[in-house]
Amino acid sequence: MKRLNPKYIRIAAFILIPLLIILLIGGYIAYSKREGLLQSAIVKATAKAKRDYNLDVKIGSAHFTGASTVSFSDVTIVPEQRDSLLRIKNFVVSVKLLPLVVGEIKLSDVLLQDGFINLTNIKGVKNFDFLFKKKRDTTSTTKADLSLLANNLVNEVLYKIPDNLSLNNFSLSFKDDSSEVKLLAKTAKIKDGNLTSTIDVDNGESTWHLAGKMHPSDKNIDVKLYADGKKVELPIIQKKLHVKINADTISTKLTKVEHSSGETKIYGSWAVSNLLINHPGLSPGDIVFPKASIDANLFVGQNYVSIDSSSVIHIKNVTARPFIKYTLNPVKIYELKMNTDWLNATDIFDSFPQGMFDALDGIQVAGKLKYAMNFYMDSSKPDDLKFDSRLDKDGFRIIKYGKTDLGKLNSPFVYTPYEKGKPMAPHLIGPDNPEFTPIDQIAPNLRNAVMTAEDPSFLTNHGFVEEAFRKSLATDFKTKKFKRGASGISMQLVKNSFLSRDKNLARKIEEILIVWIIENNHIMKKDRMLEVYLNIIEWGRNIYGISEASHFYFGKSPSELTLGESIYLASIVPYPKGGLYAFQPDGSLRPGLHGYFNLIGRLMADKGLTPRDTSAYGFYTVRLREGLRERIAPIDTAKADSLMKQGSNDDNDPLPVIDEPAKKPNFFQRLFGKKDTAEKKQEEKEKLKEKTAKEKLKEQVEALKLEYKNKIDNIDTAGKTRKDIRVEKRRLKKEESDKEDELKAKANL
Repeated sequence: MKRLNPKYIRIAAFILIPLLIILLIGGYIAYSKREGLLQSAIVKATAKAKRDYNLDVKIGSAHFTGASTVSFSDVTIVPEQRDSLLRIKNFVVSVKLLPLVVGEIKLSDVLLQDGFINLTNIKGVKNFDFLFKKKRDTTSTTKADLSLLANNLVNEVLYKIPDNLSLNNFSLSFKDDSSEVKLLAKTAKIKDGNLTSTIDVDNGESTWHLAGKMHPSDKNIDVKLYADGKKVELPIIQKKLHVKINADTISTKLTKVEHSSGETKIYGSWAVSNLLINHPGLSPGDIVFPKASIDANLFVGQNYVSIDSSSVIHIKNVTARPFIKYTLNPVKIYELKMNTDWLNATDIFDSFPQGMFDALDGIQVAGKLKYAMNFYMDSSKPDDLKFDSRLDKDGFRIIKYGKTDLGKLNSPFVYTPYEKGKPMAPHLIGPDNPEFTPIDQIAPNLRNAVMTAEDPSFLTNHGFVEEAFRKSLATDFKTKKFKRGASGISMQLVKNSFLSRDKNLARKIEEILIVWIIENNHIMKKDRMLEVYLNIIEWGRNIYGISEASHFYFGKSPSELTLGESIYLASIVPYPKGGLYAFQPDGSLRPGLHGYFNLIGRLMADKGLTPRDTSAYGFYTVRLREGLRERIAPIDTAKADSLMKQGSNDDNDPLPVIDEPAKKPNFFQRLFGKKDTAEKKQEEKEKLKEKTAKEKLKEQVEALKLEYKNKIDNIDTAGKTRKDIRVEKRRLKKEESDKEDELKAKANL
């Protein structure tokens, strides 16, 4: 081993010794002046809180009790003209010295006794609204780097968790106009990386415990939340969001945080046992997940947040790999993928949450299944969104039906329709019912018109039309609401035959799954599906099946229906209860349906299902049965259009969603008056009324022109000269012009 040259040792000593002396002198001066520095820092902090946030901060006493330990007593924070926010009787905090040298504040020990945080939101006035106050910054126009923000936020949170904690009698409460919640941490301790706590909820309603491993400095946390003999549950959530949610235990784990190459990676997992969710928008009853977890790897880049595809979702015996990415700028981009490996079908069906798929309860299956879904949408081009979803099978088969016999529709069965949740008179779907009409006794025009309007590819698809789903998603995004449905005939049949009429997400997913089972296992033939569908769907108030419908509206059998009558009946499938409003008192159709007839007729003609027609494919030949005409009261076009769409079939209704609580006006809106005043609402109502009147006039004029065009095109030329025909055309055009002027004059009045 080579020895160092004594010369170099002497040089190093001459350099280091003076530096050490300077540090010792500086440390002594800082130590002797620390009380003054502390008081000066407190004065500056309280002044800043008052100036920037209107907070009145008071500290009874503050002094050093050790080299890096400060003791505070009687600390209070009161926002100006608000309820008291915070009070602490005793607060002792120690920081680590080495991180302090490089400007990082990491807590070593914290002792906190007798304190509370009181959050209030009374009549729209919050005592914590200062937290949302934005800092003024008019100089910077660059977008924030989300990866840096995420890394800094994680570090800030973790560094503020002390290595050792002793907390006694610290309460947190929230109160608004209608509810209140109180959490009292009787004790909470962190010692040698072990966390234990006892938390009283709502004055003894239940007792929670937060326990586990807590090593914040190493970015290693593994804790779980559970209650004594009860579920972990907060009633305020049910009151505020109208959703009941509880669980036996909730676990969270943080294993690693990395930041490099412009990306912050947060590795962790979250798990629940016996998670219960109840909301009418999800299911009419409780949904229970006995065991669910996610190993989530959260990646945050400069302009995006994502759950990486290396993440894994576990639901009982099923695992899936999700990928979720939200890009914020320069345009918002939404990406979602979900994939599984080949899984035993039995494991999948056994892992369904309890209470979610009632019709499939008890079903026995065999084989394997594999699922893949891909969604991508650029918010600037929603019509170009990509969506595909597929469930592949390998030897999948049904061994035994469960609660519901999915093959019952292949033979005669009893169908019970429901109205507003109440069962109506049952209908036998089979030859013993004189109203039942076999498929070969239903006019081809009716079959083709309904398929063209409801599901053009019904005979060739497997129950789903992905293009319809894509268009539905694009429309819903552009209108910011669930407006357009994507249900075909198979889905409507399953909904009517096997499921409740409740509109909820669980029923919709169950509907999709049953359709897949029926279509991909060839449980029913297409002709039989269409036959049952046409014999059970609603065509008007208490009118079920095509036989009742054709006799009710036209006094004829289904085999005698004309093209026009068939297109009319197809038009009311989405809105059956408004069927009679399509007619005028003389039994003819309202002009507003003229365009619909041309559309469906042209689509049928394009497929060779009917000859091409210049008279709106039977529109002018449709006449309501004479006995029903007396029920039709004269009403304007706008009202008729509205009534025609009442009582819609929920296949064209949106999927249900959890409603967010209505936003209340903030303090300044209450002080100066909310923008959406009664006066403004009245003004909007008047504008809407004016717009409706203009639209009504436009429709009447268009209908008038169509009527006279039809008259001119169909002039009887028998025995007439060309001059006679020209005179007749001029007379009709003059008559049309006079009537149009009359309509416009009435509108101006």
